[in-house]
Amino acid sequence: MAGTVKTQVCIVGSGPSGLLLSQMLANAGIDSVLLDRQDRSYIEGRIRAGVLEQGTVAALEEAGAADRLHREGLPHDGFELAFDGDRHRIDIKALTGKSVMVYGQTEVTKDLFNKREAAGQVFYFNVDNVKPTDLKSSTPSVHFTHEGEQQVIECDYIAGCDGFHGASRQAIPKDVLQTFERVYPFGWLGIMVDKPPVSHELIYANHERGFALASMRSETRSRYYVQCDVNDDLASWSDDRFWEELAIRLGPDAAANLETGASFEKSIAPLRSFVAEPMRYGNMFLAGDAAHIVPPTGAKGLNLAVADVRLLSRALIAHYRNANDHYIDTYSETVLKRVWKVERFSWQLSTMMHQFPENTGFEKRMQRASFDDIQSSETASRAIAENYVGLPLE
Repeated sequence: MAGTVKTQVCIVGSGPSGLLLSQMLANAGIDSVLLDRQDRSYIEGRIRAGVLEQGTVAALEEAGAADRLHREGLPHDGFELAFDGDRHRIDIKALTGKSVMVYGQTEVTKDLFNKREAAGQVFYFNVDNVKPTDLKSSTPSVHFTHEGEQQVIECDYIAGCDGFHGASRQAIPKDVLQTFERVYPFGWLGIMVDKPPVSHELIYANHERGFALASMRSETRSRYYVQCDVNDDLASWSDDRFWEELAIRLGPDAAANLETGASFEKSIAPLRSFVAEPMRYGNMFLAGDAAHIVPPTGAKGLNLAVADVRLLSRALIAHYRNANDHYIDTYSETVLKRVWKVERFSWQLSTMMHQFPENTGFEKRMQRASFDDIQSSETASRAIAENYVGLPLE
């Protein structure tokens, strides 16, 4: 039996960007329905980045979902870049007047789910065969299968927050959609461990054996990464091998404070830069990973998605409150200008801090020169800091 539900905005994807959008719309009295291919426990359990820009914190505050973040999050005023043992601290607070917050994306997702559930948000989980249709009409719809039955959501607008592999971007005709991509020739092997972090701030390290990152989720839980071959067998990376490699790449000063232990999560993630244009087609909008991917260097993925949602919610609220479609009409152009700036920063930092198999001696010297420039120039350090804390929305 087919079922039809009517709403103002159908949000495809119940990750943090979809959840945040639904909350910001609800705060303005705008109705939405959320659907996702996965179930809530799977979505909440996904291990992702944990560095939040000030703009992301402000958005969660505006949504009314920042109480636990302020209780448990760790404010950071800087981070370190290391290159062959030389270390340089970027004092983001002194250089920009701003800071970032370390608080796991998993926790952001839980907070938003709790907020939306308490407000009676309509969810459809474990859906299949999602198909946005009639996108150029004033009454687009989303067709899908739920619990063996065909369902239809009729709406005014569709928000595609369904990630890189979702159906939303694929619904844009191929002669309209342009994609731009850089796939990196390595991956990140990441682990989680219930041990205090090696440093109270993040360390991004370039070593001749490869990149390493020392991060954290709390004062007692650490998140570490090392660059590896994306096709590596995870079973070949024992905890002992990982700790040995991490210590070498971070250098003896940092390694002296490294507390090792049994990991409780371990995975290898590929790295890519990706942008889809346009981010609006008819009455469907793309946001977050559905439209763009950044390598995790610089922790921009979630923050970029939140910036999209802030601009998209502004556009939809202006439409419903004031019949003002200026922000809807300029959404794609406005968002993409910012997206490409963030892509550039993530690409720049990734290019400088990783070992590329195709690099000659020249490229390696350029990497070192880039680090030396940042180390010796307050202007160069400030440029890194401004990008790290988050660029203005427009």
